[in-house]
Amino acid sequence: MSEKEYIEQEEIFSQVLRAGRRTYFFDVRSTKAGDYYLTVTESKKFTHDDGSFHYKKHKIYLYKEDFTEFNEMLSKATDFIIDEKGTEVISERHQKDYQKPDANDEVSTEEPKATQNFTDVDFDDI
Repeated sequence: MSEKEYIEQEEIFSQVLRAGRRTYFFDVRSTKAGDYYLTVTESKKFTHDDGSFHYKKHKIYLYKEDFTEFNEMLSKATDFIIDEKGTEVISERHQKDYQKPDANDEVSTEEPKATQNFTDVDFDDI
């Protein structure tokens, strides 16, 4: 396969989601038989003490025969998280003033109001 054919194969369809120090790549690729499959790559940036950095990548290969079940399970898992914990991000990394509640503190069961549904991602804006 020539370099030009390889580049064209790699650019069938691609979307990028930047999320802090993580970047997610959704790439449609072609099998040797000419069918398409999806790769989802998480790339995470790590910075060393000297200022240099490197990336760690993790990849998932998803083939058409698994799309329906994968989508169903992903939807169930994300719905479960939203139903159980709401849409508010609760973590030390995302909230600089975050403090773990003491055992004596009351935990609010009121769900925060979200301005946008977590699944309403428009990749055209990226």
